[in-house]
Amino acid sequence: MAVTPQNNEAFFREVDEELRRDRAQRVWKQWGVWIVAGVLAALAAFGGWMFWQNRQTQQAGVEGEQLQAAYDSLAAGNAAAAAAPLSTLTKSDSEAYKALAIFTQADILLQKQDLKGAAAKFASVAADRSMPQPFRDLALVRQTAAEFDTVRPQVVIDRLRPLAVPGGAWLGSAGELIAAAYLKLGRRAEAGQMFGRVARDKDVPETIRQRAVQMAGVLGVDATPPAGGATQGPTIR
Repeated sequence: MAVTPQNNEAFFREVDEELRRDRAQRVWKQWGVWIVAGVLAALAAFGGWMFWQNRQTQQAGVEGEQLQAAYDSLAAGNAAAAAAPLSTLTKSDSEAYKALAIFTQADILLQKQDLKGAAAKFASVAADRSMPQPFRDLALVRQTAAEFDTVRPQVVIDRLRPLAVPGGAWLGSAGELIAAAYLKLGRRAEAGQMFGRVARDKDVPETIRQRAVQMAGVLGVDATPPAGGATQGPTIR
């Protein structure tokens, strides 16, 4: 009896399913252990990532509390009580908490007039390549401010020149220090130009701009901001 098309289709479907089962059995016999191992490894990695994320969140909360406790102690005038949590935070895996702790330690030393010790703290952040660049730049400015009276003026100029650029985040602070260094060298014209650059930059904090306007005027430089905003001053040499 002839096989109808419907029977042919059913027959081919059964053969195809049988081949698939046979192929699956062969794959499982050959690779089953590795497949299970791969799935378990993926699950372990995912679980480890979830654990790490949770641990990071918990750790950030703990370190935030430690930093707040240190600040509370400092606000109460008890620097000794702040020493332990700050010391712990300097070893943090978080660059932000680590930097804040070191900056705070340096500020405590500044209050004690320990300029050398404070400068060393700032220098440790400035030289730490694992730190984000804004932290390093701020640390370099503050290190230089602490060392201003003990290093050669040209060191101040060379060190901070890359930060004293129009529109830069540190033009105000770095520019003031560079201008003061020029004055120590007797280079009044360059000091006036730098004060003028600081005064004309609308992004510089207002208190620094006011000082720069006054100093530029004393040195014979017109520091009136132009109508269009900040302009680029003469090149520092």
